Amino acid sequence: MAKWREITTSNQRKEEKRMVRGPGETERIPSVRMELKAEEEEVGGVQPVSIQAFASSSTLHGLAHIFSYERLSLKRALWALCFLGSLAVLLCVCTERVQYYFHYHHVTKLDEVAASQLTFPAVTLCNLNEFRFSQVSKNDLYHAGELLALLNNRYEIPDTQMADEKQLEILQDKANFRSFKPKPFNMREFYDRAGHDIRDMLLSCHFRGEVCSAEDFKVVFTRYGKCYTFNSGRDGRPRLKTMKGGTGNGLEIMLDIQQDEYLPVWGETDETSFEAGIKVQIHSQDEPPFIDQLGFGVAPGFQTFVSCQEQRLIYLPPPWGTCKAVTMDSDFFDSYSITACRIDCETRYLVENCNCRMVHMPGDAPYCTPEQYKECADPALDFLVEKDQEYCVCEMPCNLTRYGKELSMVKIPSKASAKYLAKKFNKSEQYIGENILVLDIFFEVLNYETIEQKKAYEIAGLLGDIGGQMGLFIGASILTVLELFDYAYEVIKHKLCRRGKCQKEAKRSSADKGVALSLDDVKRHNPCESLRGHPAGMTYAANILPHHPARGTFEDFTC
Repeated sequence: MAKWREITTSNQRKEEKRMVRGPGETERIPSVRMELKAEEEEVGGVQPVSIQAFASSSTLHGLAHIFSYERLSLKRALWALCFLGSLAVLLCVCTERVQYYFHYHHVTKLDEVAASQLTFPAVTLCNLNEFRFSQVSKNDLYHAGELLALLNNRYEIPDTQMADEKQLEILQDKANFRSFKPKPFNMREFYDRAGHDIRDMLLSCHFRGEVCSAEDFKVVFTRYGKCYTFNSGRDGRPRLKTMKGGTGNGLEIMLDIQQDEYLPVWGETDETSFEAGIKVQIHSQDEPPFIDQLGFGVAPGFQTFVSCQEQRLIYLPPPWGTCKAVTMDSDFFDSYSITACRIDCETRYLVENCNCRMVHMPGDAPYCTPEQYKECADPALDFLVEKDQEYCVCEMPCNLTRYGKELSMVKIPSKASAKYLAKKFNKSEQYIGENILVLDIFFEVLNYETIEQKKAYEIAGLLGDIGGQMGLFIGASILTVLELFDYAYEVIKHKLCRRGKCQKEAKRSSADKGVALSLDDVKRHNPCESLRGHPAGMTYAANILPHHPARGTFEDFTC
């Protein structure tokens, strides 16, 4: 123990000799020099590595060959030329990809999905003749005769030579208004009473082999007047489903179009037709019929086969597509569809301009009179349908269900069956050929087709293309770009600090550290004197410092 103390005292004396200098000498302590260096770094900022050192460690391909410690040579020039060329091609390709992305192209995906069962669509049919001749009364003729072109403005038959003798006799009797007192007239009641009755038209009806009747058809009014919808799904009626495809698994009806009840045509009006037959529309139960625009014709004397396929369409909103997820802001319809929007718009247009609505239009506005039909309603509606491109333009919904159709037909009746059918329905063979038609509607196969618009180029594809081109031409990635930005930041920061912009901050931080001691203050400072002045009770346990007395002062081993 005594020997260890002698060695310690000797070392302390050597250290004191090293520390003692003359009055004019200055002591250079390593720790003080490090503090001064740190202070210089705070004032001037850490100097970044050279461009050569950065290039040698960068993951950007070719950079180490361009910025090297060697003198400028042909090799370095070729590397620089190749790098700049690759960079130029990269920028061109990336620009083209970005431009292609902002064109917002879309592609259409078609798929067929098998189903165990499908909901059968709603089928709306209308006779092309709006009013039955036998149901037109004298009061109807008085009020609506001019609208139907049966009378002129003087309540006279315009051209007696064109009329059939039997029809002419009936019309002349009804057109005698000498002692007639007109009664109130309502167009809705006239359409409902004089329109063709499904109970008279329907000769036979089968759905999936089972018999159906006129009770399965719901009355609906369209531009063609009184029409009927099969499988409407309304008034608590369930929507019919089919489990198989092909003929015999859908709707098959035989109709009598009753041409002998057609009004004589002595002029062109919107309420009379030159054709004979029915108009049919196959549509979803969620949209109203728009048969005058979207229906197809079925002629008498033929059996028409209509093979359907359900199509579910999904459109994209702008800027990739034109659809809009809109809600139906209407008092008349619950769900949005193009047909519902059109009918709603046409109704509002007529109510605003004619102060009335047509029979097929929803709402509570008064029905138009025959005079309003002729002078305002029909011309206004024709204008909206044919000429106006701004008023009733409805947005395309993003989800839509429609039915694709393929039509084929055969002659009915055949020569072999004409007499049988004439006897069965108590009609002549000529009547059967001119008035009877058969309509067969079915699913071709039990599946539905999805037609979906998809984005042709999404942001993930753009980033993938740019990343692939960067790797191909310059061997870079996102982390490489971050390396370049980090080095540029360090260089700019160092240059700004050298110009004095960091000086004020450094001085402010130095002032916050407190009072700095000079070297002479450090030399004069003797902590051992302070420690010896403490009371003797300041002891330590023997087990803390082995080989020392059990009790002693702290300065025994610090000084």
